[in-house]
Amino acid sequence: MKFILSLFSVLLATNLIAQKHKPFTGKLVYKIEIRDTNMRQFYPENRMIVYTNDTITRIENFTEQLGKQVVIRHLELNKSYTLINTPKGDFAIKVDHNKAPDETDSIAKKTYTLDKKCGKEKILEMKAKKLIVEHPDLEESEQYLYLKSYSNSYLNNFEDSPGLLVKYSIASPDGQLDYELIEFKEYLPERDLFGIPDNYRRVTIDEFVAIMTNQELNPEEGN
Repeated sequence: MKFILSLFSVLLATNLIAQKHKPFTGKLVYKIEIRDTNMRQFYPENRMIVYTNDTITRIENFTEQLGKQVVIRHLELNKSYTLINTPKGDFAIKVDHNKAPDETDSIAKKTYTLDKKCGKEKILEMKAKKLIVEHPDLEESEQYLYLKSYSNSYLNNFEDSPGLLVKYSIASPDGQLDYELIEFKEYLPERDLFGIPDNYRRVTIDEFVAIMTNQELNPEEGN
């Protein structure tokens, strides 16, 4: 009887952990702005768009230098494809994050510390909780905001966040980049958003580098 009660307690605890965050399907739009006002003429305000069906995410970033960049990531398998357009063709660079953890995630884990703080602020009429964040490149701690009800797994950073970050910043070589959620829309995105287009060549990062540096072997040379 004790064994059955213990097993029930474990299963109950596991279920409670699994239900900690509500599933989310829909679209998130973040405004990105460089904090240094003197740099804004070189780095105009930008956008990051996230689509998810709660199993796969599609993250779109836009820059004047590289145009649109798309990362499609399977949350359960922890694998992703980065879609890139080049003069040599369109490529889908595949990464198994179980074997090669994302460098950005690793850096965030090692250098950022996140501590909960009392108090709330409203973002898009939603009550967001506060985090105090410290980083070696920051002269003083910063305050982030997050939604407790939703997981931060839909973003590709700060895996230790207790909820979906809606206002945060990232240290970059050009300065501090501030992210703020400006659109939160719940719906079921079209399935095609999460697929790899047929005209994209699937390659590993090593294969992509070889192609870009003209080191790819011709089929005849590989025999």
